[in-house]
Amino acid sequence: MKLTDFIEMKPITRGWSKEKKFYVSKEDGERFLLRISPLETYEKKKVFFDKISQVAKLDIPMSKPVEFGICEQGVYYFETWIDGEDAKDVIPEMTGKQQYCYGLKAGEILKKIHSIPAPESLEDWSSHFNKKIDRKIEKYIQCPIKFQHGDEIISYINQNRYLLNKRPQSFQHGDYHIENMMVQNEELVVIDFGRYDYGDPWEEFNRIIWTADVSPLFASGMIRAYFDGCPPIEFWRLLALYIGNNTIASICWGNFGQSDLETMLGYAQRFYSWYKGMTILVPTWYYDGFS
Repeated sequence: MKLTDFIEMKPITRGWSKEKKFYVSKEDGERFLLRISPLETYEKKKVFFDKISQVAKLDIPMSKPVEFGICEQGVYYFETWIDGEDAKDVIPEMTGKQQYCYGLKAGEILKKIHSIPAPESLEDWSSHFNKKIDRKIEKYIQCPIKFQHGDEIISYINQNRYLLNKRPQSFQHGDYHIENMMVQNEELVVIDFGRYDYGDPWEEFNRIIWTADVSPLFASGMIRAYFDGCPPIEFWRLLALYIGNNTIASICWGNFGQSDLETMLGYAQRFYSWYKGMTILVPTWYYDGFS
């Protein structure tokens, strides 16, 4: 395809990505999402295209890769256009059981995504993630902004680092939560694999705080489907570690203004409350399923 093939091209400004995004349509009615990145990102984007093409073969509902190449503006990447509604907007309007059932679907999809193995050459997970913890805690210590219960969260993290030992690794979506999902023709669709990575598959739940804030039932269903029922206690211990690590890091993230900082501090407080001051392992929003 060429950019001149399209009769309509509208910029999309939503999201955190620095790449340029457009809605484009052809005369025959075909529609796509077009992403354009600087030419120097060619190799990185090619690897991304190849990897997402592998994910698409799992036959999961997602925005699928169509074409990749170079144009005058840089590196282009076409993917199928999802003509649906944002899940974060429509899921909360559903009945409780419907929210839970859509969450079950999200968990089933995630399990498929994690079926792609990580390269054998990857660093041991415990070594890799402990370095990440060290960096984030040090940055928090040096940061002038503090969360009033930050020391308690750090204490929990340090006491549970041993759980990182011998954890398996797999392909990860990288940003798996309800804001990267849509509902199209009553089907849940996953979008935006731009932060894909490899790591402990359970770490992928570290963004569930965003999902649970929108729909606790959806978040609960996601976990229940992923584990075919009740997850092991080790999962809950690691989940608190992973979310706690993200929480500490987000407070000192330098890419936002005052309103975003207040949002992050608000989520930190909710996280702390959901775990009743780090005294329980299963967050208060979790629901163990419909009979």
